[in-house]
This record gives sequence, structure tokens and C-alpha cells, in this order.
Amino acid sequence: MPPLPTRFLPLPSLRLAYCEHGSGPPLLLLHGNSGSKAAFHQYQTAFFPDFHTFALDSRGHGQSVSQDARLEYCQLAQDVIEFTEALALAPCAVVGYSDGGILALFLAHLRPELFSRLVAISPNYLVSGTEEGDLLLLQRIYRLMGALSRLGLPLKKHLVRWELMLRDCGLTPADLGAIHADLLILHAEKDSVKESHIREIAGLVSGAGRQQIPGCTHLNILNQPATVAAIRSYLTAAVQ
Repeated sequence: MPPLPTRFLPLPSLRLAYCEHGSGPPLLLLHGNSGSKAAFHQYQTAFFPDFHTFALDSRGHGQSVSQDARLEYCQLAQDVIEFTEALALAPCAVVGYSDGGILALFLAHLRPELFSRLVAISPNYLVSGTEEGDLLLLQRIYRLMGALSRLGLPLKKHLVRWELMLRDCGLTPADLGAIHADLLILHAEKDSVKESHIREIAGLVSGAGRQQIPGCTHLNILNQPATVAAIRSYLTAAVQ
């Protein structure tokens, strides 16, 4: 199926790009760092056509337009809240992958009444929750991009995005412990986020479910059949 048409929603400090498809209960799809709404093409066209899906380009990503010297997860989550309210989608479900999973945690913390069920795929709230080898690689790539940027390569947006992964997201254990929302956490058998960290998040959020997806990594968990099946089972139970 060809790419879905891109639509734009003007917000106070952002022209937010998104793709809309399907009919049924509303479902927001939030991509990972340096990704875009294109990551969810199969979710919209093949996996969840019976949902009214909205795949968003986060601020500083994809086709969304804004002027940002720094990105903050709290601001990205506020953009999603404003999008949800502007299109009158509440209550709607959310599937967030990686950084999008962190946004799902923020949404559950900030405005749980807007979201019926939230799926956070491989989120972390502390940099120390990242596997040491993966974190070292991220730091090396960031330093390389910085050096290339100083030589004149146009890498400012890449650096701003990368910085998000190299600092704590801004949620505290107390914030997570105060969440009262319907939340499912999925993570890969070989994830970039430590399993102990995923277990910590699930333990802090009262009533949160957790499921490990076997035979996959952080990079390929999104389109695994077991991932899609887990999400469908969870969301279908919510709308019956």
C-alpha cells in the first residue's frame, strides 16, 4: 500500500504532521527517537485498520515543523495532549515505541483521563536504565556528530534529538508511583533497556502489566507478530 497522505495540525509552537487511517476506536501511534510516523505504516494499513489510527511526527522529527534548540519529553507529551484535545479524540488508546513509550508514561502521568489504555514499548525513565554497551555506542555517535557539526555538516536537528537519549526523561519514581492509568509495558528479550529497569517501571506504576516479547531486539520489536498480538489483545479488551 502506498504511503498515507500527511496532514498538518497547527499548534501554538508547532505544525504537527500526522497520518490518519481506518475507522473505529481512536488510537495514537508515537514513534521512537529519530524516527517518524512512517514506522507505523503497517499498524495503520495492515495490523489495526479496524481502529481510527493517528500516527504522529513528534516535535523535531519527520515532517513536523518547529524551532527548537532543545527537546524535552514533557513538551513532546504536551504536544500529544494538545493534538488529542484539538481533534476531540478522548478517550483514546496510545501505542508508543521507545521514546514514544516514554511519552506514553508522561501521558499517563499528566492527563490519564484522556487516554483509555496505553502501551509503552521498551521505555526507560533513567539513562542508567540503558544497557551499558548501547549507552556507550550512543555517546560515541553523539560525540562524532558533534565533531562533524563543528566542521559544518548540518546535524543540529540530529544532535538535539540524540541529546534526549542521553539524559533522564524528567519523570521521578514518585511520578511513576502516582500514575493511575491502564498501562501495558512490552519489552524485547534482547532489549537496549535493562530488564531490571523495565521491571522497576512496572513495579512503580500501580497495576501496570508487563510482557516480554521473545526472540527480538529493541530495534525490531515493533513489528513482531507477538508484539502486534499482545497489543491487539490488550486494546480489544478495552473496547469490548
